[in-house]
Amino acid sequence: MATIERLRDKALVRVLHPRGQPTAKAETLSLAPRLDSLEGKTVYLIDVGFGGGYEFLAAMKSWLSTTFPTVKPVLKRKAGNMLLDNPELWAEIKAQGHAVIFGVGG
Repeated sequence: MATIERLRDKALVRVLHPRGQPTAKAETLSLAPRLDSLEGKTVYLIDVGFGGGYEFLAAMKSWLSTTFPTVKPVLKRKAGNMLLDNPELWAEIKAQGHAVIFGVGG
């Protein structure tokens, strides 16, 4: 019992309240407007490197091509992980794409 009592007296773990208050305000952004149709549009499928994601998006690309013959699906692997910025890719999508499916798999 003495050992347990001594452990209780020591701060071994710091626990934060799960409903803590954020310290900074984040800017809210709206989603892009929905397209009326996919006909003739370029749709980017972006893989972020999550296990199975590329294979899933490759299957989705095949499905899009078969189901919507006028859609141009473009499958790309994003450099880095999903949290890193990739300005070159975003600029390419903005210049050449109409829609993005930014996905993971698993």
